[in-house]
Amino acid sequence: MTRESLLGTTAVVTGASSGVGAAAARRLAGLGAKVVVVGRAVDRTGAVADEIGGTAFCADFSSFAEVRKLADDLLEHAPRIDILANNAGFTSARRQLTPDGHEMTMQVNYLSPFLLTALLRDALLESPAARIITTSSSLYRHGRLDLDDLGGTRGRYRQLRAYNNSKLADLAHAAELNRRLPATATATAFHPGTVRSGLDRGSRLVTVVKRYTPVRLLTNSPEEGAEPLVAIATADQADLRDVFYNRLERQHPQHPAVTDAAFGARLWQRTTEITGAPAWPRPANR
Repeated sequence: MTRESLLGTTAVVTGASSGVGAAAARRLAGLGAKVVVVGRAVDRTGAVADEIGGTAFCADFSSFAEVRKLADDLLEHAPRIDILANNAGFTSARRQLTPDGHEMTMQVNYLSPFLLTALLRDALLESPAARIITTSSSLYRHGRLDLDDLGGTRGRYRQLRAYNNSKLADLAHAAELNRRLPATATATAFHPGTVRSGLDRGSRLVTVVKRYTPVRLLTNSPEEGAEPLVAIATADQADLRDVFYNRLERQHPQHPAVTDAAFGARLWQRTTEITGAPAWPRPANR
């Protein structure tokens, strides 16, 4: 069973100034949700918010300080958050370090969303049916997480490896959230498909290739990429825990970093140390 209306709910969508995030914001608003549009670009973020009658906040996820300020602004604006869509994403052809000293892909795609989610914990738990939705990728299957180098600053840099690792971390985060959340809340990650969007701004080659007609026929529009996010936002909550949406197909993740609860606890602890996120204990029976 799915919800046909989101009236009375508040949704926060990051990475929503364009692409999948903007498309999802429009769909959620069309279903009646009050949508907070979060993006990096002031003009584009404001334009999407104005279009859907939402509210705009700007933050750069390469900075923990900006994420903390965003959380403060969100909590002041919306003491209850029903849907948190962690959709902001990045990939780069070369290693870039953030002002906080971490590899850019890992910080934007995983570390900062982890921090934001932890900072918004109280507002999420105010909801009778909170959904934390993360844009991941089916490429998580090829990821490998090194807890001694989670910031990704050692060794030779490879763009695809950095991206895969960040998306595996996203999925492991969702799994560990489900071990810490009450029964009234769920965390779900999804693969939007190969989407024609601004995510590839860090790779000119990928951007150019996706412009060719044969390639465009094999990729998804941002609107198609947003379909799983909207499906999760409106699905029966009983169908959301411990699953991964590969587009609209529900799958049970098999990667040990996702299924191993002991590893999930260590990853959570290490990420908390890196980000300075507030404590979020796991219940004793989990």
